[in-house]
Amino acid sequence: MRTRLTLRPEQDGAKHLRDQYGERLVCVRYRYDETKRRRWKTVELIVEESDWEPPTPRRQEDTLVAIQVAAQERGVRQQVKAANGPDRHQGGGTRGRSPSTDRWA
Repeated sequence: MRTRLTLRPEQDGAKHLRDQYGERLVCVRYRYDETKRRRWKTVELIVEESDWEPPTPRRQEDTLVAIQVAAQERGVRQQVKAANGPDRHQGGGTRGRSPSTDRWA
């Protein structure tokens, strides 16, 4: 069975279900089973709402993490060098260390 179409509540094809389910409607999906030659229209509903606290991060923002840059990733390698990351030609090996919050790519 596969899903071929997912509709948001405000899209055509889901509006009548939004009228029926109101703000609880998250989406409408059309699912197809080729072996049984059947189509199902399913809805995703919110059935409960409660407060939630996200878990604390596993690492602090300034934690250094190991990375490995492939030889063909020249642009990324230049960014690592610009951020003072080690270079294998300078005895640092092919693995570098970077703060876990840095985004280079």
